[in-house]
Amino acid sequence: MAERSYFDWNATAPLRPQASEALLGALAASGNPSSVHAEGRAARGLIERARERVAALVGAQPANVVFTSGGTEANMLALTPAIETAGEKGPRDRLLISAIEHSSVRAGGRFPREVIEDVAVTSDGRIDLAGLARAVARSARPLVSLMLANNESGVVQPVAEAASIVHAAHGLLHVDAVQAVGRIHCDIHEMDADLVTLSAHKIGGPKGVGALVRRGDDIHFPEPLLRGGGQERGLRAGTENVAGIAAFGAAAAVAHGACAAEAARMRALRDRLESGLTAITPSAVIFGETAERLPNTTLFAVEGMKAETTVIAFDLEGIAVSSGAACSSGKVQPSHVLAAMGISPALLRGAVRVSLGWTTDEADIERFLAAWRKLASALSKGRSIAA
Repeated sequence: MAERSYFDWNATAPLRPQASEALLGALAASGNPSSVHAEGRAARGLIERARERVAALVGAQPANVVFTSGGTEANMLALTPAIETAGEKGPRDRLLISAIEHSSVRAGGRFPREVIEDVAVTSDGRIDLAGLARAVARSARPLVSLMLANNESGVVQPVAEAASIVHAAHGLLHVDAVQAVGRIHCDIHEMDADLVTLSAHKIGGPKGVGALVRRGDDIHFPEPLLRGGGQERGLRAGTENVAGIAAFGAAAAVAHGACAAEAARMRALRDRLESGLTAITPSAVIFGETAERLPNTTLFAVEGMKAETTVIAFDLEGIAVSSGAACSSGKVQPSHVLAAMGISPALLRGAVRVSLGWTTDEADIERFLAAWRKLASALSKGRSIAA
C-alpha cells in the first residue's frame, strides 16, 4: 500500500502508544470499580489515577471530573436549566450559544428550543462580545456555552473576556474545550469557566470516553442525565468504562506534558503548509487567518472547487483531509461556521480542513503540497476536481 499522510486530527487522533498500553492493561482488570474487594479496589484505582491526570490537563481538582461516554454526552450533561450553584437555586431561563458551536451544543441539551439563542460572530470567527453582553442583559439567569477553539476554522475564542461578561450578569459559562485541550494552554481557572467539556479521542485516547469538568464542587446537577446507580458521585450512572478511562488518563498525561513543544512544532509545519498552498494558488482563502488559531489547523477554499470531490481527490493521492463541514453521516453539508462568518456560498461549499498532529512531519507537508499542486493544476485547466 502506498504511503499515506493523515491530516484529519481534528476529527480524531490516532491512539497514542501509552494509551494503548493502558487500555490493554486495564482490560485485564477483572473487578467492578464499585466493589470493595481487592479486585474492585484495583479497578477503582485505575479510574482515580486517570481522574487525576485528566484534571491536571485543565488545572482542576480530580473530584470535579465526571467521566462520560464522550464530548457529546458531557455537553448534554452540562446544558440543563436545572444547574445550580451553592446558595443560588432556580432554573436557568436562557441558553446562549455562539453561532459556531459544535452540533452537540447547538442541539441545546435539555433546554427547550424557544429559550436557546445564538450569539453572532465576527468575520474572523470570534464571538461578538458586544452582542454577548446584550444577550445576557436580556436574561435573569443565563447559561452560556462557548467553545475554546472552533473545530473547523481553529479560531480561538476570547473565553476569559466572555466569562467576565457572563459572570457580571449572574450567569454560568460552559466551555467546550474538545478541540483545544492538549494543543494550546487550557486552564479552567484562567479561563474563569464554570464547566469544561473534554474528549479522549482528540488527544490520542480511545473513542467513546469524555469528561465534564466543574470549576468547583459548588456547581450542582440535581437532575443527572443518566439515572441509576451512584457512580461518578451520582452524576453519571452505570458501571464505568475502566479501560477507556485509564487510556484517557494516559493520553492526558502525555498531551499535558508535550503541549507547549508540540504547539510550536505544529505551528511551524502549518505555516509552511499555508505558505506553500498560497504560493501554488494565490486565490486560496484561509479562513480565520487574521485571528488567533489552533497551531495545527488550516481551513481553506478556492472558488470553483467543491469540498466533497476535493476530499476524494486528496484521498486518491494518499492524503486524508476533511470537509470543514462533515456531518455525522459522512455527507458534506454547507458549513454553519463559515455561514456565520459571512463567507459567500461559492467559497463555503469548497471549504477543506487540514489538521496536523504529533506524527505529522516535513515529509507529510511536502506530500500534501505535491498533491495540491496536481489538483490545483487540474482545476486551473478546467478539468475541475469539483465535477
